[in-house]
Amino acid sequence: MAQITNIASYKFVQIDDLPAAREQLRSLCRSLGLKGTILLAHEGINLFVAGQDGNVETFMEEIRRDQRFSDLEFKQSPSDHQPFQRMLVRLKREIIAFGVDGIAPQEQTSPKLSPRELKKWLDEGRPFALLDVRNEYEVELGTFKNAVPIGVENFRDFPKAVEELPAPMKEQPVVIFCTGGIRCEKAGPFLEREGFQQILQLDGGILKYFEECGGDHYSGECFVFDRRVAVDASLSETETTQCFACLAPLTAEQQQSPLYVFGEHCPQCFTQPADALSELLSERQSKLLQLTTPLPGSEPYLNHRPVNVPQRCDGFTVLDVLDHLLPHKGRDFWQQVCQEGRMHYDHAPIAAEETVRAGQRLEHLLPGTVEPDVNAGIHFLYEDSAIIVIDKPAPLPMHPCGRFNRNTVSYLLGQVYHPIKPRVAHRLDANTSGIVILTKTRAIAPLVQSQFERGEVEKTYLARVHGHPEQDEFICNASIANQPSQAGGREIDPTGLSARTSFEVVARLDDETAIVRVRPLTGRTNQIRLHLWHLGWPICGDTVYLPNRERGRVQTRDVNDEPLCLHAFQIAFTHPKTGERIEFKSPPPSWFVTAD
Repeated sequence: MAQITNIASYKFVQIDDLPAAREQLRSLCRSLGLKGTILLAHEGINLFVAGQDGNVETFMEEIRRDQRFSDLEFKQSPSDHQPFQRMLVRLKREIIAFGVDGIAPQEQTSPKLSPRELKKWLDEGRPFALLDVRNEYEVELGTFKNAVPIGVENFRDFPKAVEELPAPMKEQPVVIFCTGGIRCEKAGPFLEREGFQQILQLDGGILKYFEECGGDHYSGECFVFDRRVAVDASLSETETTQCFACLAPLTAEQQQSPLYVFGEHCPQCFTQPADALSELLSERQSKLLQLTTPLPGSEPYLNHRPVNVPQRCDGFTVLDVLDHLLPHKGRDFWQQVCQEGRMHYDHAPIAAEETVRAGQRLEHLLPGTVEPDVNAGIHFLYEDSAIIVIDKPAPLPMHPCGRFNRNTVSYLLGQVYHPIKPRVAHRLDANTSGIVILTKTRAIAPLVQSQFERGEVEKTYLARVHGHPEQDEFICNASIANQPSQAGGREIDPTGLSARTSFEVVARLDDETAIVRVRPLTGRTNQIRLHLWHLGWPICGDTVYLPNRERGRVQTRDVNDEPLCLHAFQIAFTHPKTGERIEFKSPPPSWFVTAD
């Protein structure tokens, strides 16, 4: 087959004679053997057309003869097959559905930022927000690094999603982007109308950025609305396909999942029968056991520890950044690390005196790393196409931190579920056991995380405390400091963040301890431990909030240490796909007793 050229273009311009324009374009495309879709509305034209190279060239010349389309710019990409099945020219109310009155890009739109200028900003680490206005399934396939997804399933949901954006974003520069730029033509003016003061739109969208700048600062692929499904930074078709049932884009790795059956279902839409779920969870358990025998962090390996340059360190030297962020190590230590070539940027050694910019990610190389042992006995409670529910043991950190990297929940489950990368929806301290919710995709993650942020998740903990509280039920409303103290942990601070926890005594035991059922009504760091300590009933086994109002040090317990008697026992939230309220419980720990 001859080489196929794909073109895309749009323009907001007044079109009054819609039926005549449709017939003219339909006749032209048929005569040239082109296929694709052209949308016409009174506000303009939006087209995606493909055909043999010479015929596409003729089409571009002919359509530009119309004065209204004389300055049409076309984004072009090749393919070895025709990505469209037929040629459609449709009349629509809008060429990009938005449904908001008063937004007229043909009259006013936001300033544009060229792809090369955006790349320059990203290279320099300039401070600004990068807002992805595309649908969640598109974002899941690929986006710019550190971009903020607007979090919509359909562009019509954009106005409502804007309400959830953080207020400080209204005061800072915001660069918005989409596939080819057309959605930004409406998103930009709407954001400005909502009080965002510095809106810029990426001219030509991701596709033009790929054409001019390649894949720098971009991770993944770009979804396109034709049979190619996705293109890479060279604008070449990738192996990504779409699920027959739910139309979710599936990468080559996702197509290897046992939950993908061509023509039937994929990991995104598969509903697990009870027997199959039990078998799947058993397989997960078996794979985890193989992975953790021995623990992956117990054998020496080359560890890459990230060091992200914050805005307050913009323009510092490498040595000054390290000394500022990690002063306990000392400047001499970091000077030695740099001299030995163990501080890297972009996979190459970086000198101590070199200047860095905010947003850069350095890597500290630690050869021969061996991590402390942990309790890797994660128990899998539930799994479907959207979420994973586990019972986390203790001690086991959630994320890489301090002495831990591979011996963490995120690393272990990343290995068990590869190529899926589970995302933790909330967190438990390394020394706290109990239920943890994870999501399977980038699109699902904000739908669950936002429930925690809005206080819509019902959480119940069990705790064993020193002493016998006098009341059977009581509440603590003490505010908590937003930042940790010098000794680590948090402090009660009347000017801090509001916090509220309810308590119910389950049993008062003969050893002068008590079992307490706890319901945190807000989600502050260390809230349960700090509130109980503040009230005079510190949790047994806590090394930070000690009896008699003393303070200890923050640390992850050793495997054989006395446990921290705090357990995330029960959780209820709204399923991100079905909208149903679901609830999970984990078995009480061994220290939970109702009588001695």
